[in-house]
Amino acid sequence: MTEIFFASLLLGLLAGLAAGLFGIGGGTIIVPALVWLFQTQDFAPERIMLSAVATSLATALLTSAASAHTHHQLGNIAWRRVSRLAPSLLAGAAGGAVAADHISPDVLRWCFIAYLLFTGSGMLWPRQNKPMLQTSAYRLDYIAGFLIGGLSSILGIGGGTMTVPYLAGSGMGIKNAVATSSACAVPIAFSAAASYAVLGWGENDWLHGHFGYLYLPAFAGIALTSVFTAPIGAKLAHRLPADRLKRYFGFVLIFTALKMAQ
Repeated sequence: MTEIFFASLLLGLLAGLAAGLFGIGGGTIIVPALVWLFQTQDFAPERIMLSAVATSLATALLTSAASAHTHHQLGNIAWRRVSRLAPSLLAGAAGGAVAADHISPDVLRWCFIAYLLFTGSGMLWPRQNKPMLQTSAYRLDYIAGFLIGGLSSILGIGGGTMTVPYLAGSGMGIKNAVATSSACAVPIAFSAAASYAVLGWGENDWLHGHFGYLYLPAFAGIALTSVFTAPIGAKLAHRLPADRLKRYFGFVLIFTALKMAQ
């Protein structure tokens, strides 16, 4: 337990830095790293992926709330759009957690591998968002919110890789789409983390740090450091060749996916 806490401090440093520098959620780093850490400990194999996903989402609640606060101060969040998406995001995230609890660990692992490959390839070869009609986006918000919430909950992410393209594709400027996505990540992370805590309640082991499917030592370690390095990463993004670094990180994600597939 102590080893995982100290390893999670370092993990939080890296995840926060990557989130701020590349504009993606830390789940792409946190989930595979926690899977490896949990495998080195006395974790039941069937709980490893669920615990990694649940813990990642609990940390996303703090980082996304901090990010949303900053974007709100800058006046970039479209709060009317957030309020329209929030109910379906909450429902989708809860449904995703229930679905993940009934999915076999191997299927869950392959879902995350597919997500890493998709995200990594997108960083290597950026995709263009084709604008849709605003009326179409309005009608799709409830369906899109449920799907984004559900997939984010299953994968252990805040949903930015799906929410930003969706909002930008509906005609929203990219700056506002990124800011609004950070606010949308709050209900996703809250609903999913709470759902995973309840779903794993019967297997609580407080003495060893388990709160439902959440693993508290890892959550504490990541949360303590990621909130400090995320703003640093955001500042570095304006000074470093972010586009080139993003391509390098895309290779890292693909390599991680291939390692998880072994």
